[in-house]
Amino acid sequence: MSANANGMAATPSLSWLEGKPAWPAGVTWGVPWKQGELDRNTPLKLCGNDGASVPVQSWPTAYWPDGSVKWTAHAASFHSEPVDNYSLEPGAAAPADASLSVKEADEYIEVDTGAVVCRFNRSGPSVIRELSRDGRKLCAEGRLVAMREERHYTSGRNTIVEETLQSIVESTKVEQKGPIRAVVKIQGRHQSTAGGRRWLPFTLRFVFYARQASIRIVHTLLYDGNPHQDFLKGLGIRFTIPMKGPLYNRHLRMAGDTGWFSESPKGLMTFRLPDRQRELYEQQTAGSFLSLDSDQDAGLRSLLDDSPEWGDFKLTQISSDSYMIQKRTKEGCGWIHSVSGSRAGGLLYTGGEEGGLAIGVRRFWEKFPTGLEAAGLTGEEAAITAWFWSPDAPAMDLRHYDTETHVISCYEGADELRSTPYGVGNTSELMLWCCESTPNHDTLDAMVREKESPPLLVCEPARYHETRALGFWSLPDRSTPVKSQLEDTLDQLIGFYQEEIEQRRWYGFWDYGDVMHSYDPVRHTWKYDIGGCAWQNTELAPNIWLWYMFLRSGRADIFRLAEAMTRHTSEVDVYHIGEYAGLGSRHNVLHWGCGCKEARIGMAGLHKFYYYLTADERIMDIMDEAKDSDYATLRLDPMRAYFAKDEFPTHTRSGPDWAAFCSNWLAHWERYEDTSYRDKMLRGIECLKGMPNRLLTGPVFGYEPKTGELLFMGHENYGHHLMICMGGAQVWTEMAYLLQDPEWDAMLAEYGEFYNLPKEEKIRRTSGALQGKDWNIPMLSTAMMAFSASRMNNGELAKQAWDYLLRSPYNWSVEIPLETREVPRQEFVRSIREIPWISTNTVSQWSINTIVCLEMIGEHLPVTIMPQEEVNSP
Repeated sequence: MSANANGMAATPSLSWLEGKPAWPAGVTWGVPWKQGELDRNTPLKLCGNDGASVPVQSWPTAYWPDGSVKWTAHAASFHSEPVDNYSLEPGAAAPADASLSVKEADEYIEVDTGAVVCRFNRSGPSVIRELSRDGRKLCAEGRLVAMREERHYTSGRNTIVEETLQSIVESTKVEQKGPIRAVVKIQGRHQSTAGGRRWLPFTLRFVFYARQASIRIVHTLLYDGNPHQDFLKGLGIRFTIPMKGPLYNRHLRMAGDTGWFSESPKGLMTFRLPDRQRELYEQQTAGSFLSLDSDQDAGLRSLLDDSPEWGDFKLTQISSDSYMIQKRTKEGCGWIHSVSGSRAGGLLYTGGEEGGLAIGVRRFWEKFPTGLEAAGLTGEEAAITAWFWSPDAPAMDLRHYDTETHVISCYEGADELRSTPYGVGNTSELMLWCCESTPNHDTLDAMVREKESPPLLVCEPARYHETRALGFWSLPDRSTPVKSQLEDTLDQLIGFYQEEIEQRRWYGFWDYGDVMHSYDPVRHTWKYDIGGCAWQNTELAPNIWLWYMFLRSGRADIFRLAEAMTRHTSEVDVYHIGEYAGLGSRHNVLHWGCGCKEARIGMAGLHKFYYYLTADERIMDIMDEAKDSDYATLRLDPMRAYFAKDEFPTHTRSGPDWAAFCSNWLAHWERYEDTSYRDKMLRGIECLKGMPNRLLTGPVFGYEPKTGELLFMGHENYGHHLMICMGGAQVWTEMAYLLQDPEWDAMLAEYGEFYNLPKEEKIRRTSGALQGKDWNIPMLSTAMMAFSASRMNNGELAKQAWDYLLRSPYNWSVEIPLETREVPRQEFVRSIREIPWISTNTVSQWSINTIVCLEMIGEHLPVTIMPQEEVNSP
């Protein structure tokens, strides 16, 4: 990856997103480059601010149209304490002092990090064949487990049958092989232990770093069952651990709210606790291995021979606010209650005298109902299970909330009832540590921090901004009172949603990461039960809002907010397999509930921020899936409710449909340099150039997915605001920057200027072809107005755009200053504060447009902001 025209490539500076890791860790991150700045053949080295060069593995993840590198990804393995800041510089990377190795055999793949050796199966139920450290086997097997619940209602009797499922490996391959980072990808399906159908496709990725004894695991499940018959009762991953040594030298640790549940299958507590026994008991509880003296401890040995042996332990996080730890002696005996708490840390360690395994589930309480279980601690092998869905919770019920749609009363999108979870996904993240001995509390705390907030190196916001590698947006600017007010409001809106996620408990396996759409100020709750007013499902591009807010601020809390939304919306809100593959579901009470299945819900432009910043392979998969989503319109025409089947293969709107296709094609072109997808974009642009009124035409067209042709069908045949408010404005302006097509640039400028013209002027300019119909919600057009104003040097248009953002009487603006109010005590179930007018559509689009307008037309801001009551007064 050669130097720029001045002979020197830039040296992007890097710092830790949330502080440097406190102990050894592997890290992968992404860095943007300006067009022409970095040649693909230029090597890069990582240098700390202490002058030391750190071994680094680098690879390109995207390219500019001129062939220069747009994004790079990097991996480093930190062993000693890292420094606070690093820089990437041209030059040969420091050699790795100990590279990891990958061996591929007919029956297995083996990864040796220099600290641990992991062997994966290529077939069968077991994913992991063996895992060892320093020659000691710490894991004898690893597999996925699940439970299916079957319900029968006959003759007044309800019968529930539980079926145990396990993984069946169908594909194991090496995705990346060092020298610092290696990734093994395993795919397969689940099957009953008794045989029969294979279903529930899964993908597992295991990420290794040189000399690290930890493994990152990314688990993805796709649901392909019948929600009326296939109720998932449990879903998890299980590891078998050889247990060595006497029972009192075997240890278990479970993370609670703030501290640790520390026990042994043979605790030294008896009905009396003499001094010697207490001393040994304290050592045992601290994790030390004991050596009992045959003479001095003879009495204790006798007591231990008589004391119960606790073989099984489990922690169940049944809600976001409640967990319980239980234990039992053996199968067939009852569970006893050990302790309860609110939000468990989501980590379990189990081991004996030769070490053990610790497993941590990320977002453990946020994605309830989860669980951690250790079974068989008194035997030669124990099994630890991380439950993504605990079998102690009610089974998943993925059926629709009604048997009919409610289009008129509840803003649902289609009369057709197409609510189905078939094809949606869910991704969970874990960490697995191979431990030589029982970790102390400080080490366990560090494990929880690492799995919950994986260390990440990031650039300064100015670097992301100057490269234009993620579009056009502004850096914070408080140089005037009005700009300062806007920055305060943008921050306050983020803060409100952070608090709202907590006070509304927007958590759960299928929900965490999303927010709700519309608010009910009478019930003082969001419209969770009102059709299209419930979950947001990427409506009006909140992903882009959150990522813009991170890029311009560098704030870790916003990064984690955007990360959670990306993980959710890229999986749960879209279809990965089945009839609707390539499409997603519009906002609804259930994430898959709406009959409108559209490409824009899963467009690559919503998710690529996360991919480029982290090189996350699962998001890479999802963007790859989306590249041909336009073909899905042949199976399900997005305009079927408005236009009968005609001579066209299908129909599409220039936005949001074609804009989403362009987003997918752009992401594929820049990542793989596949010009066929660029050419599809260009073909569509050429079609629009030839329309009677260019981009103002339509917005509904006939469409041919094979060629990308848009075919004329008339004028003003659908709402124009939908062309731009789902991310279309951001996609199209990014295309203008990349393609450098003057006419496309002019078409966007024309659109931004035309959108809010008086009806009479629209008629005059188009000789009556356009009558001013359905050019709705001016605030949504302000980014396009800003683009036009900046291109045409039109100060009046710029001022008009700010008026729509700051003084709009159309209920599509944000009140400044932002104020919450306390809800009267008896009017809601607990004490909360609310903003009665709040709407995620408004907040998302107002924030995006404000951020863009500050960049393009910030110099035209008014001197003051008129109070909202004056704006709305007659």
